[in-house]
Amino acid sequence: MKLSEKAEEILEALWVACEEEGKPHLDTETITVAPDDPAYKELSSLAFIEVRDGRVYLRPEGKDEGKRTVRRHRLAERLMMDVFNIRGDSAEAKACEFEHLLHEEVDAKVCTMLNHPLTCPHGKPIPPGDCCDTARKSGDLGVVPLTELKAGEEGDIAYILTEDDTKMRKLMAMGVLPGNRINLMQTFPSYIFRIGYSEFAIDTALAREIHVRK
Repeated sequence: MKLSEKAEEILEALWVACEEEGKPHLDTETITVAPDDPAYKELSSLAFIEVRDGRVYLRPEGKDEGKRTVRRHRLAERLMMDVFNIRGDSAEAKACEFEHLLHEEVDAKVCTMLNHPLTCPHGKPIPPGDCCDTARKSGDLGVVPLTELKAGEEGDIAYILTEDDTKMRKLMAMGVLPGNRINLMQTFPSYIFRIGYSEFAIDTALAREIHVRK
């Protein structure tokens, strides 16, 4: 099932208000979507919401979908900040655009890449998905900094998390690129790793900015 973007916005606002803030409903005037928007009928036809006297109520049938919608938005916020280093109003706007693309298995892949984060950048909880439960039961940490690996372990590079362009260029020149296989050979006194047939040594601070999928 794929809801329209406006329907997702309504469901997201309603779920936060009812499930997290304890409100019984929202007035249509307080929702960013216009009261006469077809998205209300869309959600009503699915029995996700009920609209009465200018008030919007979240039905039990809509709680799960609302939870998934909030999860996608907060994962998108974490992605903007943690991976793309986009912050502030720009991050929020881009997260709103990106969340509508996180459907089916895409949100699980993003969640795994981010190492199953518990909160969004604003400190609000990210509703866990099936991937989070599976990771906890299996002990799979998903994506972790290179510093979390032990000597002799290897993995695929997921992304580089740094705001320093000089560091970024240095790592890229070593072949530290998403998708490349990295083998950690030594952790002390410096981190020595192999990519392809080449070996490199870096300090702990730089190693911490390389994120690897084990």
